[in-house]
Amino acid sequence: MARDADRTRRRLLAAATGEFAAFGIAGARIDRIAAAAGCNKAMIYAYFGSKDQLFGAAFTAHVAGYLEQVPFVAADLPGYAGRLFDYFEDHPAALRLSIWYRLERPQAAPLQAVVEVNQSRLDQLARAQRAGLLPARYDPAELLALVQSVSTAWASMNPEFGQAAPDRGRRRATVVDAVARLAAG
Repeated sequence: MARDADRTRRRLLAAATGEFAAFGIAGARIDRIAAAAGCNKAMIYAYFGSKDQLFGAAFTAHVAGYLEQVPFVAADLPGYAGRLFDYFEDHPAALRLSIWYRLERPQAAPLQAVVEVNQSRLDQLARAQRAGLLPARYDPAELLALVQSVSTAWASMNPEFGQAAPDRGRRRATVVDAVARLAAG
C-alpha cells in the first residue's frame, strides 16, 4: 500500500494542533503527537524538521481555518467581534493554541501567515478610517487590539467568575455592543 504524504501531513497537523493546544510548545511531546497521528516520530522530523517548525505549521494551518470561519470586515467591527466571540466559544482549543503562541513565541521569527493577516486588517481599518466609516480616535493597531481583546474577554476570566457570568447570548451581546460603541467613536 502506497503512502499518502498529504494525508499523513494532515493527520500530523491535526494531532499536533490538539497536543499544542493542550500543553503548549514546551509541554507538547512528539511521542504523543506521533501516536495520535498513527505514525512514527521520524515522519514528524522528515516532514517538519523540528517541534518548533511543527508548531509553526500547525499554527499556520489554524490561522487559515480561522480566516475562513471568521471573516474580517472593517466596516462591521461589531459583526466581526460577534463572529470572533462565537468562534472561540465553539473552539476553546483554538483560543488556547493562540494563547500558547503568544506566550511561547514572543522572540521567535514571525509566522508569515500571521504577519499577512495582521497587515491586511490594519490596512482595511486605515481605509475605513479614511473613508469616515470608523473614528480615528485610535490608530488601526490600537483599534484592532481593543476589538480582539473585547471579543475574547470572557474567555480570559478566572474560572471562579463562571457562576457570575451571564449566559452565552448575553455575553455575546455585550461584546457586540461594546465594540459597536468603540467603533462609533
